[in-house]
Amino acid sequence: MSKCAFVFPGQGSQQVGMLQSLWGELPEVAQTFAESSEVLGYDLWQLVSDGPQEQLNLTEQAQPALLTSSIALWRAWCARSHYRPNYMAGHSLGEWSALVAAGVVEFAEAVKLVQLRGRYMQAAVPPGVGAMAAILGLEDAKVELACTQASEQGVVVPVNFNSPGQVVIAGEIPAVEAAMAGATELGASRAVLLPVSAPFHTIMMKPAAERLAADLETVEFFAPKVPVVHNLTARPEADPARIKALMIEQIYAPVRWVESVQFMVEQGVDTTLEVGPGRVLSGLNKRIHKGLTNLATDDLARWQAALAQFQL
Repeated sequence: MSKCAFVFPGQGSQQVGMLQSLWGELPEVAQTFAESSEVLGYDLWQLVSDGPQEQLNLTEQAQPALLTSSIALWRAWCARSHYRPNYMAGHSLGEWSALVAAGVVEFAEAVKLVQLRGRYMQAAVPPGVGAMAAILGLEDAKVELACTQASEQGVVVPVNFNSPGQVVIAGEIPAVEAAMAGATELGASRAVLLPVSAPFHTIMMKPAAERLAADLETVEFFAPKVPVVHNLTARPEADPARIKALMIEQIYAPVRWVESVQFMVEQGVDTTLEVGPGRVLSGLNKRIHKGLTNLATDDLARWQAALAQFQL
């Protein structure tokens, strides 16, 4: 069989109504959401089912919702298929889902940690100070140049290298706006402000990382059962202490998704399965390497098709 990577989506993939078609078919969905709700102290499935979307989009609620959705599907997969991936990777928050699936950290522990992670990230920068924007149709080097030129206005850096021609920048609002204008002058097809209020993956998130580091001191990490390719290094890491350090630094460092996917392709991966809501990563992966087969699990039809593909 060909090599496969299971990939886990990050913030932005949450939608009211996600996993609805799978709820009645996969008992693991109800079980996993019940576990998560007990940890969080509120009914997470009700929020995911009924919204409102603005509430679900809040960082400290979106992150547990996405983690729980991905792990529910991972558990359902493990109950129905003997197939296990050669690699795992997750985009930003999704890296926590990959770590849980790989056995590095317990699910209940991770739910609490990502709730705190989201809370700390939102609190690190006051509303109205930071912004993020997607720069489309421009080479990475020119995006970096636009940020450098705009840095007189404040902090602005590339933070998500998502696919060729799609880079997200973040920082202080005047600097982000200046970099958007500069990128357009350098030939970007579009520069679009994203509907988030905090400049994730910038040095402005360092206070959030420090707070999470304190929480992680009492949490045990284990060696991964499946290699997880990390956002920070675009490489796997076997040492639990080093993984913990990577997850702290990840909060204020860029997401190197293009390099992560390229690394897995170089190791022989020719198929990815997106474990979680939406198909954002499938779209990015297709643009990173045209030869990849990209499967999804976000509704019943796609779930059944993916499961059939890997029946041993």
